[in-house]
Amino acid sequence: MGKPIIEFDKVTVRYQKYEAIKDVTFTVEDGDFINIIGPNGSGKTTLIKTLIGLIKPTDGTILIEDFFANKIGYLPQKSFDNDASFPATVEEILYTGVVQSHKASRYVTKSDKAFVDQLLDKMEVKHLKKQLISSLSGGQQQRIFIIRALVSSPRILVLDEPTSALDPEFRKSFYQLLKKINLLDNMTILNVTHDLSDEFKKGSKILHIDQTLRFFGSYEEYRLKSKERGSHV
Repeated sequence: MGKPIIEFDKVTVRYQKYEAIKDVTFTVEDGDFINIIGPNGSGKTTLIKTLIGLIKPTDGTILIEDFFANKIGYLPQKSFDNDASFPATVEEILYTGVVQSHKASRYVTKSDKAFVDQLLDKMEVKHLKKQLISSLSGGQQQRIFIIRALVSSPRILVLDEPTSALDPEFRKSFYQLLKKINLLDNMTILNVTHDLSDEFKKGSKILHIDQTLRFFGSYEEYRLKSKERGSHV
């Protein structure tokens, strides 16, 4: 078992009389890969926005170990409104992410640039480096903002349906990259997804939410319970 780094204790988020999530309790351990699933409107996005501090719980508490609290990378469902007049290039978008991660220096170093180029290579978009972000397709933009979430070398990476705009062929290689980052860099990943068909997800954990917590445990346990219920995973 890994070291506990995030603890949800009976967390409820209420919008007037509507409870988006209710009495949610679970613990994230260092190095976890957690796939967050549930139907549309089940509270998945509310859950992760509460985790990263964009939404305050109505009730309950969230504890994040101090070392990890400022080392969270986040990729929302929609990262960019495609305004054709927006002047920033891909390179500039990524370098702003690098600078924001620096505690003291406001400059992009040679090693920063090399790291950005490495990620561009892995995401197969290095040829787009000098292009305006507004000129890219939705899938290309998504790859760029995935890189931006990674450039600060976070210890926790939170992704809200990151593959929704990616083509199926690249989706598989992207998930393989995530798993590699999780295993080799010991990065904790929380991934909101509708897709549990990939073999690499064996060994990950499943958090199934539908306002309340329906299941939290290993992928293998979830798959077994799904088979017992006669549902497809």
